[in-house]
Amino acid sequence: MSYDKVSQAQSVIIGTKQTVKALKRDSVKEVVVAKDADPSLTTQVITLANEHGVPVSMAESMKKLGKACGIEVGAATVAIIQ
Repeated sequence: MSYDKVSQAQSVIIGTKQTVKALKRDSVKEVVVAKDADPSLTTQVITLANEHGVPVSMAESMKKLGKACGIEVGAATVAIIQ
């Protein structure tokens, strides 16, 4: 599951704004998006990832995705960095 990928990744970027910036720099290997996140936040990330040929995985919940990143709050998007 994508939670394992996130928790085992050496370098991740947490949050929509930072993920968008990383995608524009072409430094993202994979993006993980929470299914329960607000689509107004995640649509731009998914579109940019598709444009840059970056695979997008879906996580079940923001809370679990945040926990996989080692933070106490939910995360809408996480970028796994190359």
